[in-house]
Amino acid sequence: MTSLLRALRYLIRVPMLLVHLVVMLPITLVLMGPGLGALTFGGERLELKVARWWSAGLLKVFGLETQRYGEPLSGGTLFVANHVSWIDIVTLHSQRMMGMVAKREIAGWPLVGYMAKRAQTIFHQRGSTESLGGVAVEMHKRLASGRDVGVFPEGGTRDGRQLGPFHARIFLAAVESGRPVQPVALRYGLNGSAQATVAFAPKESFVANFLRLLGEPGGVAEVHFLEPISIQAGQPRREIANLARERIAAAMSARI
Repeated sequence: MTSLLRALRYLIRVPMLLVHLVVMLPITLVLMGPGLGALTFGGERLELKVARWWSAGLLKVFGLETQRYGEPLSGGTLFVANHVSWIDIVTLHSQRMMGMVAKREIAGWPLVGYMAKRAQTIFHQRGSTESLGGVAVEMHKRLASGRDVGVFPEGGTRDGRQLGPFHARIFLAAVESGRPVQPVALRYGLNGSAQATVAFAPKESFVANFLRLLGEPGGVAEVHFLEPISIQAGQPRREIANLARERIAAAMSARI
């Protein structure tokens, strides 16, 4: 029965995915292009609205319905979230567009990499001190100019159940620019029941994870925008990192 249900999901979702790519993606790119993308509706650029719409549509292809709790800040906020899988970026973008900080390998991933580039992702090379310095400068520049930045301070994914330590250096740009930090908890399935399913299996590639999730049962993608952290002059980065982690951990364990 399980195999039959998975086959039925593929039968339904593969055509949905093709429509989303062949029909919706070109429309999205046109609306995000020069001219149209710069138009403003409700105080937000059209390109940002359209990118959110496209991201929410991709989640629906995978059978995921987003549920948002709390409200995201606007105007130069550093959003920090727990990291479960590649789909975290899509989930965040379905609620608010932000320039994500992501490993450079993502730029070469099918579909997600292309959209990440269009979403002004800040790519970094793991293990490169020079790359890390450039990322910090770009983060500061964007925050100081009132643009939002998103980052996964754990530095990588785990099994979906654990929340790793937060790297304090990630928060330097917020400290130097004086911009607020807003923790975001991402949970898949009711009360996080599908975290391990969404997470990468050991040695599982992006493509393998993408195809596997396409056949998994649907559910909810919870996005919890938590209490923001106002940055004080001279506040230690480690203190901010610990506070952000505490708030995300509390939200991850809470029952709805």
